[in-house]
Amino acid sequence: MHENELAKIIVNTVFDMHKELGPGLLESVYEEILYFELVSKGLTVERQKGITVLWKELKMDIGFRADLIVENKVIVELKSVSNLSPVHSKQVLTYLRLSGCKLGLLINFNELLIKDGISRIVNNL
Repeated sequence: MHENELAKIIVNTVFDMHKELGPGLLESVYEEILYFELVSKGLTVERQKGITVLWKELKMDIGFRADLIVENKVIVELKSVSNLSPVHSKQVLTYLRLSGCKLGLLINFNELLIKDGISRIVNNL
């Protein structure tokens, strides 16, 4: 399945979740439910996966932990904060470069309208 098709499934699932739950819960709650929902749709999802960072001859087994990686193609970074900072988008772009994934979704559930909390970030897609 292509990254754009996966993104559509993820975003539609997020819309359904936000419609039912609304804003204000802990990030971990949204992560657990989104994981459950995507797996129940037959997708392969890794949760809190450690990603290796290589620096010259140095290999660090865990440079960061991705909230969700869907089908080994889309990184989903979840937030539940009052305001996203510009560094959050840069963080996802760094995750994409380090992991080799091409598409990232930065989702802030703490928005009145979830469409205002979804950002699509690409790396050579």
